[in-house]
Amino acid sequence: MRSTQRSVRFDKKDLERLDAIAADQNRSFADLVRFIVKRHLDGGVHDNASHLRLARVCEYTQAAVDTILREEHPDHRKLVLEETTRRMERYHGA
Repeated sequence: MRSTQRSVRFDKKDLERLDAIAADQNRSFADLVRFIVKRHLDGGVHDNASHLRLARVCEYTQAAVDTILREEHPDHRKLVLEETTRRMERYHGA
């Protein structure tokens, strides 16, 4: 397949986030952008019923674990929330 080169401008914050995600995934910036664009063009993660089901399962799990932590292990709750934030930044750029 023949490819064509394009030039794209990014907001500084978005560019920093993309650079960090690419570095964390040990891939080039260009490879990451191609992956993201292809995923979007192929229907993306957010455009199907499977995503809605996954979101529902995640929310249910989050609520259940939070309830258990609050009621049975309140001393561990802060540590779990901090670890969640760390993983969101590392694996999801959020």
